[in-house]
Amino acid sequence: MQIEDLRLVLKVAEFRSITAAATHLDMQVATASAAVKRVEASLGVELFVRTTRHLRLSTAGERYLPQCTAAVSMLDQARQTIHSDLDVIHGEIRLAVSSDLGRNLAIPWVDEFMTEYPNVTLRTHISDSNVDFYRDALDMALRYGAPSDSNMYGFKICNVPRLLVASPEYLIKYGTPQQPKDLLHHQCLFYQLQNILNDTWHFSVNDPETQRERHDKVKPKAYCAANDGDLVRRWCVAGKGVAIKSAIDIAQDLLAGRVVPLMADYRIAQGELWLISPSRQSITPTMRLLRDRFRDRTRDLLEQLVNRNFISADTLHT
Repeated sequence: MQIEDLRLVLKVAEFRSITAAATHLDMQVATASAAVKRVEASLGVELFVRTTRHLRLSTAGERYLPQCTAAVSMLDQARQTIHSDLDVIHGEIRLAVSSDLGRNLAIPWVDEFMTEYPNVTLRTHISDSNVDFYRDALDMALRYGAPSDSNMYGFKICNVPRLLVASPEYLIKYGTPQQPKDLLHHQCLFYQLQNILNDTWHFSVNDPETQRERHDKVKPKAYCAANDGDLVRRWCVAGKGVAIKSAIDIAQDLLAGRVVPLMADYRIAQGELWLISPSRQSITPTMRLLRDRFRDRTRDLLEQLVNRNFISADTLHT
């Protein structure tokens, strides 16, 4: 039985909800549910009585879990004693990160972290392709989107709005699109992943006539496309066309005025940034500190964008 699985079970007992416990621990509900099942299978008893609306402790759970709480508390105290005597922030960080986020933000944040913790070394894998933790010998990946595999573990870092942007120079030359269909007459810059060109853009807007949300999609002609998100960003800043970019990736360019957001009335589906690991054993004190660093730095960026009215304050509510 894994101690982290047991910690999860104790949180489920505390919140009387697998969903609430998963939210509190920044993990997927499926991952939390699987952990509960592993503990119950190991013990050979059900710890919870589940109905469609409620979850409560079983008789076995009422007897077993208080003892587990005491045992975990003793273990935490022992670890704290050891960590106070040893420099536990050491070793190699093996991190995968996407091209744009990695080059311009995440790696500088890690460099800053390494200055504070000089016993840490870095091996980084910068690519927009899907990560194979075992093939590439990685411990963690900073990626857009929650982990799709319930066997993986992750921490949500922040919400990430996506914006339609262009440079002021491009807009002077080609005009400013006001609605999705206008993009059919613009030079559009596309991101391509594994030979799939993301050339269909989806927008939503409040329709004043029906008083309902309307969904529009448009498929402009590709002026330039690349499988490197950083290259798409550079093209956009250089005035080559219009692009949809993560607000995190484009934040510094927005704040500096190198690009401006377009079609403010139209919304693009929001994403999430996660720090993912292949197993609980990979979640070290170093990874937890990096998680906190990434959360602090992304929140700083997002707050600056909120203060300049580039994005909604709702983004900060994770």
